[in-house]
Amino acid sequence: MKIVIIGGTGLVGRQVVDRLKGEHEVIAASPQTGVDTVTGAGLEEVLHGAQVVVDLSNSPSFAEEDATRFFRTSTTNLLRAEQRAGVLHHVIVSIVGAEGIDAGYMRAKIVQEDLVKGSAAGWSIVRSTQFLEFLAAIADSAMADGVVHMAPVRFQPIASADVARIVAEVAVGTPLAGTMEIAGPRTFGFDEIVRRYLAENGDPREVRTDPAATYFGAPLTDGELVPTGPARLGEISYEEWRARQGR
Repeated sequence: MKIVIIGGTGLVGRQVVDRLKGEHEVIAASPQTGVDTVTGAGLEEVLHGAQVVVDLSNSPSFAEEDATRFFRTSTTNLLRAEQRAGVLHHVIVSIVGAEGIDAGYMRAKIVQEDLVKGSAAGWSIVRSTQFLEFLAAIADSAMADGVVHMAPVRFQPIASADVARIVAEVAVGTPLAGTMEIAGPRTFGFDEIVRRYLAENGDPREVRTDPAATYFGAPLTDGELVPTGPARLGEISYEEWRARQGR
């Protein structure tokens, strides 16, 4: 089976490629390899003979207008090229709670989801909670006057390796024609896990529990960062992930 991974050189993309390349013809496609979903450059060539496309591309900007333009243009170009090439299954990774978090980037991801749902071919949407790998970036984004402000809401982060494993399994399976939610094996307090992570990394910054704290600028209510219903859980605990980072 020929599988094209759009964004195959990124954090999750590299791992999906590694998981699939032993048993399938796997192509890692990105602007660095001459494939640009925004301009359409290289799409016809890379999709020739492909049965599955996994789209892990991401907008270079989180601003709503920019991100919406990226996902609308990129996804439209990709789906049209896939139809011409006879691709049978289109897979994307989206975000748990995207419709509830008041942020422009989340609304842009909903635009992407809606385009995929309208595809004439098979499709699958994997909605993930936040990656453990982004804990440092979350802390940095929440800092004001040297203090990290975190809301006391539930948070169920997942290791990117678990995301890659599940996405790889979905890619070679029957199209879901629906949405699967995935999350880490354990739920934390958002403030609790960030405080723990910084302390374990020798970061002296205070983490202050703040109900008014935002998430990359978006206000939060409890339940928005955890699955909304039944979810497939990852296997890698926070402790195991930390150990792997050390290695």
